[in-house]
Amino acid sequence: MPDRYLDLGLIAIYLIIVTAFGARFRHRQKSLKDYFLGGREAPWWAISLSIVATETSTLTIVGTPALAFGGNMGFLQVVLGYLVARVFISILFIPQYFRGEMFTAYELMRRRFGERVRRFAACTFLVTRSLAEGVRVFAIALVISVVLGTDETASIVIITLFTVFYTLQGGMSAVIWTDVIQLGVYAFGAILSFVLILDQIPGGWSQVAAVAAGDGKFQIFDFSFEPSAAFFSRTYTFWAGLLGGCFLVTATHGTDQLMVQRLLSARTERDSRLALFSSWIVVFLQFTLFLLIGVTLYVFYRQSGLPPPEPLDRLYPSFVWNHLPPIAAGLVVAAILAAAMSTMSSTLNSLASSTVMDLYVPLFGRADLAEADYLKLSRRVTLFWGIVLIAIAVLARHWGPVLEAGLAIASVPLGALLGVFALGVLTERVKENAAIGAMIGGFAMISYVTFGTQIAWTWYVVIGATTTFAVGWLLSWMPAVSSR
Repeated sequence: MPDRYLDLGLIAIYLIIVTAFGARFRHRQKSLKDYFLGGREAPWWAISLSIVATETSTLTIVGTPALAFGGNMGFLQVVLGYLVARVFISILFIPQYFRGEMFTAYELMRRRFGERVRRFAACTFLVTRSLAEGVRVFAIALVISVVLGTDETASIVIITLFTVFYTLQGGMSAVIWTDVIQLGVYAFGAILSFVLILDQIPGGWSQVAAVAAGDGKFQIFDFSFEPSAAFFSRTYTFWAGLLGGCFLVTATHGTDQLMVQRLLSARTERDSRLALFSSWIVVFLQFTLFLLIGVTLYVFYRQSGLPPPEPLDRLYPSFVWNHLPPIAAGLVVAAILAAAMSTMSSTLNSLASSTVMDLYVPLFGRADLAEADYLKLSRRVTLFWGIVLIAIAVLARHWGPVLEAGLAIASVPLGALLGVFALGVLTERVKENAAIGAMIGGFAMISYVTFGTQIAWTWYVVIGATTTFAVGWLLSWMPAVSSR
């Protein structure tokens, strides 16, 4: 038990230090540009690492080893699609975002279609991003409950309050620079845990490679193609991964305020592109590492004869806490919490920015309000979203495996968002009414696909985006709709 106190003390010190570090950025917050864009002072490499820290959240750390443990390394097919997506984003969206000063992705929709489409898109983001982040917050609770033996609800509240505090104080500057630190912490923790897991397997890596290869754990590509319903129900084929990953990340990094806010925080358009492309290299390496951790754990449990924990989302944190030596266990758990806090702080700031800039200012903004008044409002909105995330995380305990649940929830609306953004930048004849109708059509189709079919989540954004684009294009030819 004294060893556990040492680990718990290390985790507590980490939480206090990172919270204090983030809160110290409060004195830099003089305007909404400072609070929501970090004053556009962060270098491209810091924004790149912030993108990585947000993109590879606790869902990655907790859920990815579980995927490899129960299957293979096929998830990397989705990550390849992430690279193709970055090419499209750099060509289609980044130039649009640097034409004038913009605070949110949805200001682009206002310029192209009008306020109604902007509010529609912003509300879609607010609802679905909060739902998806609620799953991520629950993933944090899984880790803390394993470590502290506390109720999952108490764990959710503990970690959320720490994160809300420094995000509320330091704004986007705090988010970016704490992300940089937290990325370093959890990358070190992942490498350390991988080495220590190997050390507990007789024969080390050579034994892992032999057993895992024999059981097909290293398989990445599945090029099978069969034009039937069964084809679309398979999650990790090359075609589902490449197309699904491409459409998903084009939507998340090109139209979702959570990621677009980072691109908007870059000093120049060139820096924004550098941050986006360099982030993929680190993302690919991280997913590979966590999949290998899952493969290594598979060999460990197979050879030891121990039953793996249930659900499998507890696999990695349970092993770390129960099998790694003191200090090392505390460092790795702190690393997992680092990933959790980086993503949550990013979400809180992006939810607040969209609420204030896309909804409050256009509807209720007053010319007599000073920047200081809007700053106070932004902090209150950040606190509000922290409370909402706690409530959603409590409900998320019943939504299934955390990684796939989070990605599936995020994928439902992203297709409609990507489709309407594509209508905005690729067409001229589509007007406001047609754009709204297109989003409704896209939502209807993906809702049917989600709840009425067995189609895998990797196809959700592909189907939603193409449906939205097609409906918008067809509606633009109808005189009653196309007039406005």
